[in-house]
Amino acid sequence: MGNARDIQLDALRAIAVTMVMYSHFFAAGGSSFWGHIGVRLFFVLSGFLITRLLLEARSAAEFKTGPALRSFYIRRALRIFPPYFAVLGFVWLVDLEQSRGSLVWQALYLSNFWYALHNDWNPWVLCHFWSLSIEEQFYLAWPLVVLLAPRRRFEQICIGVIALSMAYRFYWPVTATPALARDLLPPASMDALASGALLACWRSRGASLPQWMRLGWPAFAAAFLMIEWFVPAPADPMLEWAHWLVRQVLPLVPLMVIVAACSSGLGGTIGKLLDLPPLLGLGRISYGVYLYHPILLSLAVKSQPWIPLNVSEQGPGRFLVATTATIVAAWISWVVFERPLNSLKRHFPYVARARAAHAGHSGWLATVPSGSPDGRTPSLDLQQTDVTR
Repeated sequence: MGNARDIQLDALRAIAVTMVMYSHFFAAGGSSFWGHIGVRLFFVLSGFLITRLLLEARSAAEFKTGPALRSFYIRRALRIFPPYFAVLGFVWLVDLEQSRGSLVWQALYLSNFWYALHNDWNPWVLCHFWSLSIEEQFYLAWPLVVLLAPRRRFEQICIGVIALSMAYRFYWPVTATPALARDLLPPASMDALASGALLACWRSRGASLPQWMRLGWPAFAAAFLMIEWFVPAPADPMLEWAHWLVRQVLPLVPLMVIVAACSSGLGGTIGKLLDLPPLLGLGRISYGVYLYHPILLSLAVKSQPWIPLNVSEQGPGRFLVATTATIVAAWISWVVFERPLNSLKRHFPYVARARAAHAGHSGWLATVPSGSPDGRTPSLDLQQTDVTR
């Protein structure tokens, strides 16, 4: 059941998207460390929220698979498509960074395959769409699993998906050469998405995190940070592969623990920080922030002659200007464009009784959490919710 303290998940979205912007605007040498963690956090959040939403809908007495699936896909389309295709339309109109050649792939949510096939990050201004493509591919398939698979088998399915994702990583030593496909094909991210789903499965049956996870997550986090900060990537392909493998796997347990804690509601000083209105506001518009931030960076760089700060290189000037412009654009998009469309979701409840029994009530199926790149907000009971990135 949803918890009013779910609002702290908006704060996690804000933290995740800030990590991405820091990586793209500030980090020396374009380091992907914080951006990588931010995206993995988004994946765990998405897997958790989508799965919890659908499991709770499935538990309702009036639940029917067909209407629930239809409502899910319509609500996702209302939340995700309009700003996404608005960006593609703008990029096509001005051919920003010579991006037109990839737009068909981007429009079909196959961005990750485009970059994997070309083994190159061009056009760079749309390279962040790879993760949105992963999520959309997940959205297409996962609701069918959640709503149709036997409930008693669902936890095993989640564990199986995680195991298959791990096994996928062992293919790459055979190739001997690291490639973008290693990170961009769907199996590379299914462990994070399925970890969130597993967390939702435990939550749906009232189970807490396993003791080894609750006690051991600091060790996982410490090992990850030690390897990331103090162990340079080896030149040898086999050693580089092992280095990459542990960097992918070790953060999962800490991220699951963080999402579980915030979904229940953290108290104390940390809880107060997570409840700060600016952080929650950033989380609410984080989908737009993620969508628009490379576009605004490109435009800022083109406007360098008229900007007194240095935005042509990584650093504080670029971070200040590009981040401010991105947040302003995302806020305007949210107020003028996205929020009005979001309000249409009330016409597509997951369970029919949400219309009559809970008219005007902000519960798990009647309204949608606003926040994440997908527009989720805190849910208060079984009658509402929505999800994202």
